[in-house]
Amino acid sequence: MGQAMPPFLDEPPISETLTIYDREHMILYLRLLDSARDGADWQEAVQILFGLDPERDPQRCRQIHDTHLARARWMTEHGYRELVRAAQ
Repeated sequence: MGQAMPPFLDEPPISETLTIYDREHMILYLRLLDSARDGADWQEAVQILFGLDPERDPQRCRQIHDTHLARARWMTEHGYRELVRAAQ
């Protein structure tokens, strides 16, 4: 059985550096990137990854999906550098 996901915010904190939230949600970010790469529908992704029902609150669910996916993409372009430096 998988590890429980830490609680999530409607929008991840925006920062020029990695946040504790980013580190806690790294697996979620990777799964979001995988789902986007595979062409998964955002509604299916938010239901599976966040456990939310996009039919009940589509606007909030879309915001949660899109802001977390944007932060995940930021991690691939910028945030990973901090992880690499920390590992050296």
